[in-house]
Amino acid sequence: MKARRLLAVSAKEFLHVRRDPRSLVLAIAIPVVLLLLFGYVLTLDVDKVPLAVWDRSRTPESRELASRFEGSRYFQVVLRAEGYSEVVEAVDDARVLAALVIPEDFAGRVRSDRPSAVQLLLDASEANTATIALGYAEAVVSGYSGDLEVRWARSKGLQGIRPPLDVRSRVWFNTDLESRNFIIPGLISIIMMIIAALLTSLTVAREWEQGTMEQLIATPVTSTELILGKLLPYFVIGMTDLAVAVAMGKFLFHVPMRGSLPLLFGIAAVFLVGALSLGMLFSVSSRSQFAASQMAMAFTFLPSYLLSGFVFSIDSMPRAARAVTYLIPARYFVKVIKGVYLKGVGPATLAAETGALLVFGAGLLLAATRMFRKKLR
Repeated sequence: MKARRLLAVSAKEFLHVRRDPRSLVLAIAIPVVLLLLFGYVLTLDVDKVPLAVWDRSRTPESRELASRFEGSRYFQVVLRAEGYSEVVEAVDDARVLAALVIPEDFAGRVRSDRPSAVQLLLDASEANTATIALGYAEAVVSGYSGDLEVRWARSKGLQGIRPPLDVRSRVWFNTDLESRNFIIPGLISIIMMIIAALLTSLTVAREWEQGTMEQLIATPVTSTELILGKLLPYFVIGMTDLAVAVAMGKFLFHVPMRGSLPLLFGIAAVFLVGALSLGMLFSVSSRSQFAASQMAMAFTFLPSYLLSGFVFSIDSMPRAARAVTYLIPARYFVKVIKGVYLKGVGPATLAAETGALLVFGAGLLLAATRMFRKKLR
């Protein structure tokens, strides 16, 4: 393999990208647009849950309980209902996600130290949101119940009584519990995978469609030089996209970067080589740009989005699906980029994921080169 021939192929591909505005838009603008859309639209935060309150007791005790919900950052009282039909109508119209119903005898039971039940109605058409809201509500009620026990004990002359458990939580890595802090890093890996594979899926297929492949075959350029030469321009574009995405995450979305930036770019370069090689594999296996791009989208977008751990936890997936995730390269890079971004871990912690990405990149690059040799014969 000679560097002169490799650089000549790269220069040719660079010229094509520069002269083709569509390729430049695909390479630069689409990642920026995806980051903007997902960064501002996609959120898993559940706060300000619209809540209806039907206080049938209308006592200081019931008002205190309602105020606990109203004062929480997770609930927003939008309706003071006067009857059950009003609550049902609000839930049906999706004006509220939850409704708190306090019974008439609530204050009497509380004052006499008897158990009192309150009802929480939840719209579970969005099951995940309803589950989270239920957890918030149980925490509010539990806190109120604990305070009542302490007051009762002190009223009996038992001084120094405290709740039996004093939970002091400490959140690591994402102290504000903002979903944006892990969505943006994960999204960078998905964008790199999709865009890289899509760009290179058009390279060799384009040569066949334009009738220039025969000219390349007639030159002394080897298949390895041709594959690497065509990958090099898109590698530069991919690393540029990564730099732009990291800058947007830092200055636009204010995502903290706790780890090493050189480590992130180094492992990202390994991942990018594999993603580019996957697109090249599709390109050399098809003489149609349309077919190659369709294969690239089908084998990168949905697997990377659903099975990488980007949004959905891998541990909560069925066993068969968890087994398939080991074949998804984005799984390893999502773990790497979240570890570097949020945890600040070093190369020793990420050794297994880095090794998997090295095997992935080397294997696909070798496969693309060998498959192209078959086309030259």
